[in-house]
Amino acid sequence: MNESLPRPLSGVLRAHLAAPLAAPRARRVRGALLGALIALAAALPLAGFAPAAHAERADKDKPLNIEADNMTYDDLKQQTVFTGHVVATKGTILIKADKLVVTQDPQGYQFATGTVSPGATTLAFFRQKREGLDEYIDGTAERIDYDGKQDLTTLTTRATVRRLQGLSTVMDQVHGSVITYDGQNDFYTAKSGMDVAGPGNPAGRVRAMLSPRSGGGQPLTGAPATLAPSATLKEAPQQ
Repeated sequence: MNESLPRPLSGVLRAHLAAPLAAPRARRVRGALLGALIALAAALPLAGFAPAAHAERADKDKPLNIEADNMTYDDLKQQTVFTGHVVATKGTILIKADKLVVTQDPQGYQFATGTVSPGATTLAFFRQKREGLDEYIDGTAERIDYDGKQDLTTLTTRATVRRLQGLSTVMDQVHGSVITYDGQNDFYTAKSGMDVAGPGNPAGRVRAMLSPRSGGGQPLTGAPATLAPSATLKEAPQQ
């Protein structure tokens, strides 16, 4: 048989024929990569100035200062007990109690529990400034636990928590058996209990007074604008 089979294309010829087919695809890939780089370059300045979801509070890194009538240190338990008109400060945090027990974990985080004497008429007190605002959270209870690791304060038994504008104007107020204030995320929870029961609240339910937030726009100020005829605009010609 003299019929010959077609010879395979050489490598150079295959590349030459395939180039027109591959060029549009290569251009599309290069275009996609260029578009991605442009989008990334535009996003980087915005990412650099984007605020964090929850800013870290400086109170956590401040030293704990305590004044009291008496102090006892237990090296075995790594525990310090203060008694008698105790006043503790840590940055903007203020705690007042009859007794304060302070411990510290191996990572250096501090924990404090403030209590009042049995039958005392004055409750333990807590206050902390809110981040970036002229507002404070304060509260009273028979027991106050401060967790320096989570910036968490728990008020137990006959608890009251208030949100103050400045140091005098009460904006919100919550009564309950147990109230937890999360200083890192700025929210608090309250639970009912029979220790807050009374003639008007026999079931000891949580009670709250919440003021409306003033989130409307600011009123416009300044003198009204003066209108004057334009020196450049002319009346449209009649058709």
